[in-house]
Amino acid sequence: MSARRSVTAKPTLEGELVRLRPLEPADADGMYELATDPQSRRVTGTTTTYTREAIERWCVEAATAPGRIDLAVTAGGSDEYLGEIVLTDIDEAHGSASLRLSMRPGSRGRGYGTEAIDLVLGLAFDGYGLHRVGLEVLAINPRAQALYEGVGFRVEGRLREAYRDGERWCDGVVMGILEDEFRAGTTERS
Repeated sequence: MSARRSVTAKPTLEGELVRLRPLEPADADGMYELATDPQSRRVTGTTTTYTREAIERWCVEAATAPGRIDLAVTAGGSDEYLGEIVLTDIDEAHGSASLRLSMRPGSRGRGYGTEAIDLVLGLAFDGYGLHRVGLEVLAINPRAQALYEGVGFRVEGRLREAYRDGERWCDGVVMGILEDEFRAGTTERS
């Protein structure tokens, strides 16, 4: 295993379809579109209303935010912000972190998310030496759950009625992947 990376460094990761790079101020337009898209807000359980100014500030602050890696998903030789993938709550002592992926509506279903997750999991396990990466996905988002299961995440439990879906309640599905499961899946996919 190679030497561990510093969690404070915000890397750029290259794949066949995507390039993941640190967020930058120019990403604010795309991020604002994503943060205000009604369907994106629904399937991610977002209840906070973000102002344009707050998003612009975050695109600057994310580069130095501790304990997390926020990366823009770009593709096809373009630097256009297509979505974001975040490795957050990085706990080196416990060898764990949480993952979040959100893609702009026009960028979904093209394989970008799958490759972005693979790249970030490689960073988590090989770069930071983590043991487990977890996430929560809303039960009303079976497409995302299938994506996560396709890259090796396993359902670990349910948070009953933990989120709002309009006037109704919605379950959160807790998922996780361990380092050895990632390595076994990487071998199967290659």
